[in-house]
Amino acid sequence: MSRTVKVGVIGAGHLGRIHIQQWLNVEKAELIGFHDPDEQRCALIQAEFGVPFMSLETLLDRAEAVDIVTPTVTHADLATRALSAGRHLFIEKPLAQNLAEADALIALAAKAQVSAQVGHVERFNPAFRAVLGKLGSPMFIESHRLAQFNPRGTDVSVVLDLMIHDIDLVLHVVKSEVVDVQASGVAVVSDTPDIANARIAFANGCVANLTASRISLKNMRKNRFFQRDAYISVDLLERSSEVVRMSTVEGEVDPFAVTIDLGNGKGQRAISFEKPEVPSTNAIRDELSAFVQSILNGTRTEVSLEDGRRAMAIAFRILERLGTQPLASSHTDHAEAPL
Repeated sequence: MSRTVKVGVIGAGHLGRIHIQQWLNVEKAELIGFHDPDEQRCALIQAEFGVPFMSLETLLDRAEAVDIVTPTVTHADLATRALSAGRHLFIEKPLAQNLAEADALIALAAKAQVSAQVGHVERFNPAFRAVLGKLGSPMFIESHRLAQFNPRGTDVSVVLDLMIHDIDLVLHVVKSEVVDVQASGVAVVSDTPDIANARIAFANGCVANLTASRISLKNMRKNRFFQRDAYISVDLLERSSEVVRMSTVEGEVDPFAVTIDLGNGKGQRAISFEKPEVPSTNAIRDELSAFVQSILNGTRTEVSLEDGRRAMAIAFRILERLGTQPLASSHTDHAEAPL
């Protein structure tokens, strides 16, 4: 009989409910219970999914792994309790309120020798994964993450709520040190910027231009990567990707090919278009499944606590440029639709 991992979820709010729903469909995982301080919410979850409510102490005692889907201000305390009990840890982004808390959790996870993963779900977006192997060394990246206004999302900076997704993707793709961060933003309806733009420069010359907004008329999540002889577009919302490549034309030009003349005797380039197949998968389920596999196989998680800290560090540098405090309050992913 194959082994399963006993999982407990802490937090049953908007995103926590989605996690509970997905855990019921993750292979080799057994959702043994959940905890949330809101009694009315707990009753609804139990009625909808039949998952038992447990006290925090009981959950930590019985579960092998815990999934923390709570406001960020509670992350450090809950994760510390879980890691101190020797439990494997999945924790939603951002990892913690500040870098000191993040460092403490990293050290504690290393000491406990457990699997620990941060919920940067876009890493598992099938449209991104379809082109990841085609991303060589992009030198310019453009990202737009726009969300329609939702009052639930105004208690935290748009940088930590929305832009941090794309910060993580950029850091994952660009294997170089960040050397400069510039940013600007405008507070339109809340106390912190509702729309922000950041320019991240890397030591290898790559520049990433990121825009995030929570006051748009439509939702958009698009990333564009420009590298030598290729342009790669990823629509994270529509789950589609496109790769446009340029190659040197050798010999006689195909009359049906799409070409451009570079002029000045530099010859012609052929342009090819590719639309990679994007499977219809659930990114949240995939990231939870990857977490379980890291536990069963004893391998490094795909999004480590160190990865989560790196994204936080850049987000905080952007917030400094905006003159904004890192966390106005507590929050977890209210502004975007579930993936």
